[in-house]
Amino acid sequence: MKITARQLKTLMPLYLMTKLLWLIFSGLLVQTRSSSPKKPNIVLIVADDMGYQDVGFRGSDIQTPNLDKLAKSGVILENHYVMSVCAPTRASLMTGRHATRTGFWRSNLNPAEKFGLSLDETLLPEMLKRNGYSTYGVGKWHCGAHTWEHTPAKRGFDTFFGLYLGSQDYFTHRNERDDWLDLREDYLDGNGELVDIIRSDLDGQYNTRLFSKKSVHMIKHHDKTKPMFLYLAYTAPHIPDAAPSKDIKMFATDSMTPARKKYAAMVSVMDEGIGEVVSALRDKGMTDNTILVFTSDNGARFSSEGSNFPLRGGKGSVFEGGVRGVAFVNSPLLQKTGYTNRNLHHVTDWYATFQELAGDKPERHEKVQLPVDGVNIWRSLSNDEPCRNEVLLNLRDVSKQAACSDTSCSESVDEETGSLRKCKELSGIKLKTGTPIKAQDFFAIRHKNWKLITGTAFELRGWSSENRREGYISFTDNHGSTHQRSLATGTLLFDLESDVREEQNVADKFPDVVETLMHRKKHYLKKVKFLEQRQIDDDIVMEDGIFRPWVEDFNNGTA
Repeated sequence: MKITARQLKTLMPLYLMTKLLWLIFSGLLVQTRSSSPKKPNIVLIVADDMGYQDVGFRGSDIQTPNLDKLAKSGVILENHYVMSVCAPTRASLMTGRHATRTGFWRSNLNPAEKFGLSLDETLLPEMLKRNGYSTYGVGKWHCGAHTWEHTPAKRGFDTFFGLYLGSQDYFTHRNERDDWLDLREDYLDGNGELVDIIRSDLDGQYNTRLFSKKSVHMIKHHDKTKPMFLYLAYTAPHIPDAAPSKDIKMFATDSMTPARKKYAAMVSVMDEGIGEVVSALRDKGMTDNTILVFTSDNGARFSSEGSNFPLRGGKGSVFEGGVRGVAFVNSPLLQKTGYTNRNLHHVTDWYATFQELAGDKPERHEKVQLPVDGVNIWRSLSNDEPCRNEVLLNLRDVSKQAACSDTSCSESVDEETGSLRKCKELSGIKLKTGTPIKAQDFFAIRHKNWKLITGTAFELRGWSSENRREGYISFTDNHGSTHQRSLATGTLLFDLESDVREEQNVADKFPDVVETLMHRKKHYLKKVKFLEQRQIDDDIVMEDGIFRPWVEDFNNGTA
């Protein structure tokens, strides 16, 4: 059919308008893909006390084929920082707020402690739930359980299967210190009342596999008309080291020590379960709109068979081996994949990122949202764009906690000038007597390539050997004595770009950098939550040997 000039003149505006709308719509699609996908499914997996090197893609002798595949086809996060111990990292993950703000800055959480995430905090599952998400919690909670109001199903999870406390025997599901049974299935009934089912029937079954199996079940039965949030927090490879004998034979290698073989099997069984979770997502047809994040909560314990090689330190220290977590993200929604991202990230950033992806508007909700410290890192993950240049690693200051009246909390350490020994391998540092739990006065920060550690009582650590073949490498004092760990006083400055092992203290060479970073302490100190003496009820008795919240009269809603 021929079109006349007059007809062409009439049709041209319509054609141009259609073309313009198409270009606008296409641009929106591209923008959506690169910046903010619409309410994706979120799978957040946390390993417990896992070493920085204990994955195949970092040269480990431990078999982790599923983690390796996900990491290499996704984005490996080289500078992903966490807190140095379990509960503070989980508190930061759940709130998007630094442990200095939530009160988790001082230490880990004791099983019998009257402390937890404040009830005025808007937790991650709570935030996602109010935006239409189905929220499933599986595994380790460790954010407070002294009252029922602090337990997971009361903090935003539709369902929870796992343990309230920080660790348990992998087969009996009882905590080591008190022998309390702590494996449960929780949900709220139609009247909003908490239903807590103790799963004593699962006695003898390996909890890592139970957590994987439950996660697969939740995915299979998920209503796909709603976005899904699955929080899968394994206890592996946290102590007590345990694995089925058949798995030790299957996954360990002959060159490993007996203890390393057990540790390796714990990691490999977890890896196997993660593969099952990914398969369940694929079978359900959910992978196209899912973001999967994997992180450890801190580095491997100094006394464990985990390896943080080549990093210094481990769990409990602010050296890289304690606070640089093994992490990656995998999703078809990422614009750029198959590379190692070297931008600075912090565990608090996941809350801010998921909040943006969920389309949450805090000002529209009745509950007041407390200030979030994390930043939205989606463009950093998806496009490799820088997102932050500074990470507060930790800040402990005796002025921010009530004085201790007994042994239930940690005393500050007094300076004992006469007993101090110099550290031969780090200029300007002196070793002092005291236990690690007394490391209560220090400031640690990373700014760009610089890292500062300073204080009158922080923990000095040695190094991991590759794949734990030589145990941990010690440091030496000026008397010739070697140490794997010690309390220390002084100031350390490292250039992590050239010294990732934190071997060369350059504080004396760059006093201007030290001064600049010390000024940042004043900024952060203003935000540190003051702590009253944290109370531990060592004499509580649990009925039938089952752990349950024991504080009934709780009405201040702040701890």
